[in-house]
Amino acid sequence: MREKSEVFQGLVADLVGRVPLEEAVGLLECGMIQRALHLTGGNQSAASRLLRIHRNTLQKKRMEFGIDGARTRPKPPSREARSRRGKRGAA
Repeated sequence: MREKSEVFQGLVADLVGRVPLEEAVGLLECGMIQRALHLTGGNQSAASRLLRIHRNTLQKKRMEFGIDGARTRPKPPSREARSRRGKRGAA
C-alpha cells in the first residue's frame, strides 16, 4: 500500500500548479472508468463493482465524460408510471 501512496503523491506533485483541481479529478475519474470497463470487457455491473460505485453512477459518469456505450437518450418511463396510465377502473 505504501508504494501506491508514493506513486500517487508523485502524481499529485506533478499536477499541482499545472492542472486545475476540477480537471485533474475529471481526468482521474474518466481514466479509471475507461480502465475498469476495459478490464471487465465492457460489463458495466462488473466495472461498477471494481470501482465500488453504483451502476447508475457509472452510467451517469459515462454520459458526463462521453465514454463509448453510454446511454444517450433518457430512460423510458418507469413501470409504475406506465401502469397508472393503462389502468381502468373496475365496475
